[in-house]
Amino acid sequence: MTTATIAPGAERVLKNHVSPRQAIAHSLSMAWRGLIKIRRTPEQLVDVTLQPILFTLMFTYIFGGAIAGDPLSYLPFFLPGILVQTVITTSVVTGVQLREDMDKGVFDRFRSLPIARVAPLSGALLADTVRYGIATVLTFVTGYLMGYRPEGGLGGVLLASLLVIVAAWSLSWIFAFFGLIARSAGSVQGISFLILFPLTFLSNAYVPADTMPDWLQWFVAINPVSHLVTAARDLTMTGAAGADVWIALLGSAVVVAVFAPLTVRAYMRKA
Repeated sequence: MTTATIAPGAERVLKNHVSPRQAIAHSLSMAWRGLIKIRRTPEQLVDVTLQPILFTLMFTYIFGGAIAGDPLSYLPFFLPGILVQTVITTSVVTGVQLREDMDKGVFDRFRSLPIARVAPLSGALLADTVRYGIATVLTFVTGYLMGYRPEGGLGGVLLASLLVIVAAWSLSWIFAFFGLIARSAGSVQGISFLILFPLTFLSNAYVPADTMPDWLQWFVAINPVSHLVTAARDLTMTGAAGADVWIALLGSAVVVAVFAPLTVRAYMRKA
């Protein structure tokens, strides 16, 4: 009785030849793995639990009186801005954790499993949307306890939340790409914050753009973070979807269209 010989690498190809339905199921399993990992190491949630609360309290009481006369009057303007800043900053973790898993050899172990090769990547991106949701809920809850009452109602809050989460998810593709090409988790974090800090602070998130110098207003006007903040502000204040909502959605779609193929291609080379 003879034993069939499988060429080197062929077994791996056979194991990873799965249907789209199986790939989705594998991605969901990997997402569940990411959530279990968070449960076992709850300190991973510090940035999406303590940060929204601290930033909302701190900036409201520091800037509220100077900008709007009192903290309560400042909240309708400020809360959408700190929401955007908190959630999109959280998306950096996607690239950092991806790089850490690769450095620890976690993805090397996934190669021996009969799962879709892209499942660990897509699962990680999917699990991180839960983090964005936690940061969003805590930001609005903190504001509500401080007296914030959005005129756009619950519907406006939900639409603004979904918009910000979609934008953060699209940005996570960029940081996942950084995680795949960078040499260390520290370099991923450094590069990502070097990009995000100017975009978030040189925007209309904290103060009206017309209070800034003329030479800075032009950058604020074209800053994609400013469009996202204005869109969230319009939805929470009026419940209406203005032009900035569609600009933010279009920008998110462009980011995914560009960086999703780049990230998947870079990941498949390493997987």
